[in-house]
Amino acid sequence: MKVIVVGIGLIGGSFARDIKAHYPEAEVLGMDKNPDHIKQALELGLISAQAGDSDLKKADIIMVSIPVNALITELPAILEQVADEALVLDAGSTKSLICKSVEAHPKRRNFLACHPIAGTEFTGPAAAVNGLYQGKTNIICEVEQTAFKIQERALEVFRTLGMRIRYMNPVAHDKHIAYVSHLSHISSFMLGKTVIEKEKNERDIFDMAGSGFESTVRLAKSSPDMWTPIFEQNKENVLETLDEYINNLKDFRDKLQNDAYSELYAEMDHTNRIKEILKGIQPNKISE
Repeated sequence: MKVIVVGIGLIGGSFARDIKAHYPEAEVLGMDKNPDHIKQALELGLISAQAGDSDLKKADIIMVSIPVNALITELPAILEQVADEALVLDAGSTKSLICKSVEAHPKRRNFLACHPIAGTEFTGPAAAVNGLYQGKTNIICEVEQTAFKIQERALEVFRTLGMRIRYMNPVAHDKHIAYVSHLSHISSFMLGKTVIEKEKNERDIFDMAGSGFESTVRLAKSSPDMWTPIFEQNKENVLETLDEYINNLKDFRDKLQNDAYSELYAEMDHTNRIKEILKGIQPNKISE
């Protein structure tokens, strides 16, 4: 089996690690516009060699894990070059525009639109970890557009990597992910910004920041190169979630200003049920 990973960062690199672990006979090659990423991936043993366009024609599986704005342009070009039975899958955090970019492509049947809900705040080949996908949900969109035999091959790989599968249409995916992932990142970025602007002394931040601050602001360490295009592509849904979030913040502020502590208590107590909703999610893993 020949596997090509396009974009050897956290997601692509971890996919390469797991493929090599579960399919030791597989040949894993890499493509990345950053030559340093190729060098690191080779040094870390994530890939055996850098792939060229001629390798795309011979690949059995092509995993494309690049920023979503690049996916829009690169995915159709990659599909142009693959063999008739090749599986091409992505890991983009938005799905509507990505699916639209290939909806009329002659080789649309080769593409499976995916979003593995897995990741950390770190980037680059060195961030790749073993078992990143174990127990994680993989959202698949427009599965009916992918050839059945190619679907079967993908599902076998996902099962081997330990992933749970959920099917969703691209519009629903983008709406729901705006709440459970995109809003979380905005909140973390803006909390970090607020503290940096207010606390000019970096030593004070370091000395006084507790585990609560550290865990809440952890997502602010995520890559702007990845997240700016995500916010752009999912702008309408993100704006809707932001409006609701801002309204809740204003309401909290009003209750605090008016000494409505019993109401604040009731709201926080009601929100505590999030513990039950999120039970079972592994710590230190974030959605991408």
